[in-house]
Amino acid sequence: MALMTTSATTPPAPPTPTPAPTVGFDLDLTLIDTRPGIKAAWQAFSAETGVPVDADLVVSRLGPPLEHEMAHWVPEERVTEMVARYRALYPAYAIEPSAPMPGARDAIQAVREAGGRTVVVTAKNGPHAELHLAHLGIEADAVVGGLWAEGKAEALSAHGAQVYVGDHVGDVRGAATAGAVSVAVATGPCAPEELQEAGADVVLNDLTDFRRWWEGYLA
Repeated sequence: MALMTTSATTPPAPPTPTPAPTVGFDLDLTLIDTRPGIKAAWQAFSAETGVPVDADLVVSRLGPPLEHEMAHWVPEERVTEMVARYRALYPAYAIEPSAPMPGARDAIQAVREAGGRTVVVTAKNGPHAELHLAHLGIEADAVVGGLWAEGKAEALSAHGAQVYVGDHVGDVRGAATAGAVSVAVATGPCAPEELQEAGADVVLNDLTDFRRWWEGYLA
C-alpha cells in the first residue's frame, strides 16, 4: 500500500498595511493666521527704523518670502540688513497674537490618525515657523523654512510628500513641481478661481473641509 504524504503549508502572511501618504502644509494663512502678529511686527519695525510701511497692505499679500516684501519699502542694497532687523523683532511681536486657522488642528490630526506624516514647508524662516507651531501646540513631523513656490518642491520631494496644502498660487506651483496633489484652501490672498486657474487639483473653502476630502482621497 502506498503511503500518502502530506506537506504542511505555511499560511500566507497578512498583507502589510499601506502607509498613508505624507502631507505637506504651508504655514501662513493655511495652518496659522499670522496676520495680527505680522502686522504688529511690521509696525514695531517701522517705529524702530523710521521706514514707513503700510502694515495692512503687507498682511493682505502674505505668501512670498520676506525679502520680496521688504524690497517694497527699502532700497535694494538695504534689504538684507532690514530683513535681519525685522527678524530680530519678530519673536517678541508676532508669535503671541497669531492663532490657528479654522480646521488646522483637525487636518493635522486626520493625517496622523490615518498613519500619515505631516511636513510644514513654508517661505517663513524655519526657526520662526517652529516658534509659531510650538506656541499653538501644533505638531508636525518636520518643518522646512525658507522655500517659496517651485522651490518648495525640494522639501516636498525629500520628504516624499504626495499631497501639498497651501493658500497661494505659489503653493500650487510648488506641488506641481514636486508631482504632489495640490490641495488649495481659499483662506489667503488668492481667490478660488485664481487657485483653480493656477492648476490646483482641489480647492477647499478652508481646512474644516480637509478631513472629508482626505478620507475620500484615501478610500
